[in-house]
Amino acid sequence: MTVTLAKFTLDQYDRMVAAGILANCPVELLNGEIVEMPSEGTTHADLSSDAGDYLRQLLGDRAKVREGHPITLPETNSEPEPDLAIVRRRAAGYGDRHPDPADVFWLIELANTSLGKDLEEKSQVYAKSQIREYWMVNLRQMELVVKRNPVDGEYRSTMTLTAGELSPLAFPDLVISVTRLLKR
Repeated sequence: MTVTLAKFTLDQYDRMVAAGILANCPVELLNGEIVEMPSEGTTHADLSSDAGDYLRQLLGDRAKVREGHPITLPETNSEPEPDLAIVRRRAAGYGDRHPDPADVFWLIELANTSLGKDLEEKSQVYAKSQIREYWMVNLRQMELVVKRNPVDGEYRSTMTLTAGELSPLAFPDLVISVTRLLKR
């Protein structure tokens, strides 16, 4: 027996969200499929919130840090909800649409139970959407995986850090403490 999954467009997914069909369902759209998101553990929630505060302090008015809100990726028919999305500030805000790849400086996911999905599927979705930089905090190992330079749906550069300093591609003058980001 062959199983065929239903695929949804961004428009169909957004209409389901607007109609309340997916209310109280922790899901996101990846490659046209509605994917369940695991619940956040206490470490995930605490580290995500603290990292968001830290980045807001460093970035000031240079960018907006969004926590757990959708971004729209038309290239991959996806609307993921990254733990942290560092995006352009808009005079009108994002009340009329979600940020898209042109708005995104970089994305950060924190992962424990979703580690495989975040390192594989989400990484490919982000690379295919030309997100220049994707950081993934591996909560199992307490390390930061930094992926850069998307080409043909894959990131060409990957480094893993547990300490030191890092500057995002969009803000080369900004120095981020990996130790502080990981709360080590």
